[in-house]
Amino acid sequence: MNDRQATHTPRALVLGATGGIGGELARQLRDGGWTVVALTRGLEAACIERDGMVWVRGDAMDREAVVNAARGCNVIVHAVNPPGYLRWSELVLPMIDNTIAAAAAAGATVVLPGTIYNYGEQAFPLLREDSPQQPSTRKGKIRVELERRLQDATQQGVRTIVVRAGDFFGPRIGNSWFSQGLVKAGRLASVVRLPGRRGVGHLWSYVPDVARTMMALIERRATLAPFATFHMAGHWDEDGTQMAEAIRRVMARQGVRASLKRFPWWLVRLTSPFVPMLRELMEMRYLWQVRVQMSNAQLQTVLGEEPHTPLDSAVEATLVGIGCLR
Repeated sequence: MNDRQATHTPRALVLGATGGIGGELARQLRDGGWTVVALTRGLEAACIERDGMVWVRGDAMDREAVVNAARGCNVIVHAVNPPGYLRWSELVLPMIDNTIAAAAAAGATVVLPGTIYNYGEQAFPLLREDSPQQPSTRKGKIRVELERRLQDATQQGVRTIVVRAGDFFGPRIGNSWFSQGLVKAGRLASVVRLPGRRGVGHLWSYVPDVARTMMALIERRATLAPFATFHMAGHWDEDGTQMAEAIRRVMARQGVRASLKRFPWWLVRLTSPFVPMLRELMEMRYLWQVRVQMSNAQLQTVLGEEPHTPLDSAVEATLVGIGCLR
């Protein structure tokens, strides 16, 4: 069964189900009555059932594995990224090509968590779906090409939903600016660091809200354009300190007085020649130096409203989830 055929139990393949947004969307699809297939490399057996999902051994770089796992699927969630920001030029485009091939064979809709890397300073400070995509970074140029390939795939009958959001945070997001930059996962959040300059706004997105948004769009996929893009307004930090202050409020309610400190960019710059991941972080530093906000007008037109968890509730759940709050 696929999107061209009626089906009683919809089926989704999730690439990146062990990650933050992929895992959250996989769980929401499962709880919404979908059969969820998760492709992962870390299985001893070829296929197991766990957590109410079907886990299949395979690699997103293996086209045959992706095509086979996608058989009978209505949706393919492409939430897989190279680990640690590394090897983008080698891995990102081959992986999306494999997903496109699988979607074409299955008649499935691709769902992609997008980024703001696509945009350069010409489009700032307020990003809309039709803002010019003229990125100034290597990662941004790769993301533009990735989406171009998905858009071209509409000629093969492949439909795509792209949802762009700000910096992710959430209770199961271990590798993020929130859990590695502002605080340190697994440690009591007695110190909160500020990566940006005071007065420069920053956009944050709570991952459960992003997944709920994707779920709502998936349910409406037949009514959307073949290549449909949406921006989320998320949690807008007007002056670059509101997220840090929310962390401090939550910690204060637990009797912990958290102090504010500057993020040590000087140390990142000093050590980046020797640590590849830090070089990748330095490339994206500009996103902490300029105001970048998103308009969700198009999303509101389709959904009526954007799913939105109050900031302090989202921050508290995140701190508990990543081990920063007793």
